[in-house]
Amino acid sequence: MRHLVISAAALASMVTAAHAADDLTLQLKWVTQAQFAGYYVAKDKGFYDEEDLNVTIKPGGPDIAPTQVLAGGGADVTVEWMPAALAAREKGLPLVNIAQPYKSSGMMLTCLKESGISDPQTDFAGKTLGVWFAGNEYPFLSWMNTLGLSTEGGEDGVTVLKQGFNVDPLLQKQAACISTMTYNEYGQILDAGLTPDDLVTFKYEDQGVATLEDGLYTLEQNLDDPEMVDKLARFVRASMKGWKYAEEHPEEAAEIVLDNDETGAQTIEHQTRMMSEVAKLTAGSDGTLDEADYQRTVETLLAGGSDPVISKEPEGAWTHAITDKALN
Repeated sequence: MRHLVISAAALASMVTAAHAADDLTLQLKWVTQAQFAGYYVAKDKGFYDEEDLNVTIKPGGPDIAPTQVLAGGGADVTVEWMPAALAAREKGLPLVNIAQPYKSSGMMLTCLKESGISDPQTDFAGKTLGVWFAGNEYPFLSWMNTLGLSTEGGEDGVTVLKQGFNVDPLLQKQAACISTMTYNEYGQILDAGLTPDDLVTFKYEDQGVATLEDGLYTLEQNLDDPEMVDKLARFVRASMKGWKYAEEHPEEAAEIVLDNDETGAQTIEHQTRMMSEVAKLTAGSDGTLDEADYQRTVETLLAGGSDPVISKEPEGAWTHAITDKALN
């Protein structure tokens, strides 16, 4: 009788093959930076491995529309701001928010103090304001609607400068105010030589018009597949573990982000500062979408004027099914 002898290495290979990790692709909203540290940390620290997941993280950029990548099958999950997600859903793309790592908004307008702006209600009229587009303009447009200001220019409205992803319009005084994030562009302005005393900032949170940022979205059809639901729950659980680790270890998280930056454009100083600010926005979130925050976002997008960002209350735009499964 012949005996079959299997080496330990071969046995390990067979076991691995029998229990291959599930593939999942995440599309980021923007380039590799500490804004997305939680996902890179989860991958680096093995949190996805612990959940039997093989996660591919795809950076975004100025020529990448995350929701279209998702729609085209290039990703299973994407990071997106809720205004853009709800606008896309109303146009027919069935995006669903499955988790909300960011509890607070980091968006603000940063103005030159010499412009004379101290109160949005009275001082924006007649001014030029820099605004990001590609979906990031929606919170701004809603805010202007709320203030009753036209975005077509003139003495009673504001002139919108389509802002690139830099701070040049403020430095070159092409605009009285520009769009900035607390964790990124504001620091770039300071690095350029201006001081906080030279600036006036208006946080969307403080103005009562903040909308949810950097949520996790998938397509509705994925939620009808029990295997995908299980995979998404494991992904969210590991991702939130990554976010909490990043909050508690900002310097290490920044180093992990830098290790994943294939462009070589980032610096450890900038990423560490960014991570420290991002931690303020993810603090207090376990990934579960707060219904009050969602409703505030919807009301802001519906607010004001004849051209709101969305025309009606969305239905089915979010679910707790994934976070409930992930956390329980």
